[in-house]
Amino acid sequence: MLTKIYGSAVFGVEATTITVEVNIDRGVGYHLVGLPDNAIKESNYRIAAALQNNGYKIPGKRITINMAPADMRKEGSAYDLTLAIGILSASEQIKSDNVDKYIIMGELSLDGSLQPVKGALPIAIKAREEGFKGFILPAQNANEAAIVDNIDVYGVENIKQVIEFFDGNLQLNKTVVDTREQFYKGLEFPEYDFADVKGQESIKRCMEIAAAGGHNIILIGPPGAGKTMLAKRLPSILPPMTLNEALETTKIHSVVGKVNGTGLMSQRPFRSPHHTISDVALVGGGAYPQPGEISLSHNGVLFLDELPEFKRSVLEVMRQPLEDREVTISRAKFTVTYPSSFMLVASMNPSPGGYFNDPDAPVTSSPAEMQRYLGKISGPLLDRIDIHIEVTPVPFEKLSDDRKGESSVKIRQRVTAAREIQTQRFSKLPGIHYNAQMNTKQIREYCKLDEASKKLLKNAMERLNLSARAYDRILKVARTIADLDGVCDVQGEHISEAIQYRSLDREGWLG
Repeated sequence: MLTKIYGSAVFGVEATTITVEVNIDRGVGYHLVGLPDNAIKESNYRIAAALQNNGYKIPGKRITINMAPADMRKEGSAYDLTLAIGILSASEQIKSDNVDKYIIMGELSLDGSLQPVKGALPIAIKAREEGFKGFILPAQNANEAAIVDNIDVYGVENIKQVIEFFDGNLQLNKTVVDTREQFYKGLEFPEYDFADVKGQESIKRCMEIAAAGGHNIILIGPPGAGKTMLAKRLPSILPPMTLNEALETTKIHSVVGKVNGTGLMSQRPFRSPHHTISDVALVGGGAYPQPGEISLSHNGVLFLDELPEFKRSVLEVMRQPLEDREVTISRAKFTVTYPSSFMLVASMNPSPGGYFNDPDAPVTSSPAEMQRYLGKISGPLLDRIDIHIEVTPVPFEKLSDDRKGESSVKIRQRVTAAREIQTQRFSKLPGIHYNAQMNTKQIREYCKLDEASKKLLKNAMERLNLSARAYDRILKVARTIADLDGVCDVQGEHISEAIQYRSLDREGWLG
């Protein structure tokens, strides 16, 4: 008997429905075709043990299973449940009247219990698009898939429940998630707060500007100056994610199995990879491309601590994603594109010893050593970082002050107000939501300068020998400062402040 049953494969952040055709005929043998990988080829051992331990068996006949489309590579153990139900249906051990109305996915343990799968959210979205009645999957993934409305999601603990469901002996409970309620409930405030930061008012101002315009920022300062502390608090002042951003972010994390059964992500991601990371782990890739850290940071913050310690090749592969806000990974047979619209926050010491060129510093480095150390970061990469700021140690008087600083709640209110101005400004431009995403054409339109401001910027360009990209970055930052001030036109003081935030462009900044 021939039976068709449906699973799904995830490529990039999109799912493709897989038709599993199971044919049982006279003879002996088990033939699995359709480009399965080793994990799928080994599934017959898991299926046989799971069925036997639940009172069923693989029939002793010739079983041919085709996974269509047959020219598409399938990978992973998530097809165990699909294949098992297909075999039981084709051998008439269960009723097969409506198995073709469901997407069925899950990894089997030998006792028949189910292990979680990756990509439940994009699979559920695709199942709804294609008109399937429901989605049967492991209980651990049920909340994640139930984010999608207009499709019945059934989270099951073991294969016995699925068999009894199709036989009509068990009524499975649908998993229902109120997406909006869960999303807004999850907007609780992060644990880190700018009120804990003593002093560093100028740095807080920079972080506020960066958050308001989505600008990349690098913090340069000696050990213990508070660079990491400040970076960890940046998500606390970013505007709350919109529902669409939350869905987009959850989708990427679902593909790599990092949602952990929590359903919709409501906090912006903050990723902080170690400096030993490889270029593939950072931008994504592999034989079967997976999202890297830059995609897992989508709609959030990527923090690179001790930037010069990262391998140069790793940093250079970030150039194109920083500009295009997506990364395309090409292989011989297919190409995958992952979104990567993130805020880059980097920190570094000014020298190998960790300190500025200061005779009072515990460890001194010569200007030449400091320049060599800075030279590990290429000019084109620094060009793509909008704000460069020096972080100096906090004096004892401020450290010992018991008064609390301005809280993240107040800063976030100003940032959110500035973002709302930008949202209205770019409402007719698809894919652009904040100032850092502007291209050259939009910069010319929204960052018009008067003659005094042009002269000021011209002098800075000539004196600091700035590139055309640095020119655009200054205008973007100035536009954000004007938005924070609630001013329509970019003025001279906004340009002046933006120029100050290009420390690494200034000759002699080392002192």
